[in-house]
Amino acid sequence: MTALALEHVTLTYPDGTSRVTALDDVTFSVDRGQFVALVGPSGSGKSSALAVAATLVRPDAGTVRIDGRDVMSLSDRDRTTLRRDTIGIVFQEPNLLDSLTALEQLTVVATIAGTPARGAVDDAMDLLDAVGMQAWAGRRPAQLSGGQRQRVNIARALMGEPSILLVDEPTSALDHEKGAEIMALLRQVTADHELATVVVTHDTGHLSSDDTVMTCLDGRMSRQKWLS
Repeated sequence: MTALALEHVTLTYPDGTSRVTALDDVTFSVDRGQFVALVGPSGSGKSSALAVAATLVRPDAGTVRIDGRDVMSLSDRDRTTLRRDTIGIVFQEPNLLDSLTALEQLTVVATIAGTPARGAVDDAMDLLDAVGMQAWAGRRPAQLSGGQRQRVNIARALMGEPSILLVDEPTSALDHEKGAEIMALLRQVTADHELATVVVTHDTGHLSSDDTVMTCLDGRMSRQKWLS
């Protein structure tokens, strides 16, 4: 089932007296259980595509569909609700709250969404276990390594059972070994939760021959199964 589809999307930004095209007639889709990597040089359109997919930026033209719904036809409030209930976002920096434990980073998300406290704790512990962080549930960000913080970040994005997971440069601050572990974890949660996952990455060394790769260049995207 297709969870995310961008159809003929164009996005421009103002640049002085003219406009720069960030996305140029981009079309791609992601099914549940599919892991897609967006690769390409800086300024090629990767992060812009992620922002449009996350409904954080409205394109100049084209259609964005999430679970078959035309996002562009929704009100701002309905788009916010759809984003909260359907999309998990993993930012480049974990942005964890310094005063909260790993467990509390997750439960606060559930509380905002109105989940009962007891159920939120159970769900959060299950997710921390899934990312290998249950034993560190009581630790705060300063007590965790960079890789551990990113694992908590991933678990937090999965609270609320989204159908789509959007990930921006998850390995940029990690060494190669830890980066490979995080990418393997993302593939695992994609399969386990049947997510439609899109990962922006600059490091093709972390990609697998099983990944679907979209190469970005000058706002356009081309699809290929594997980068040699």
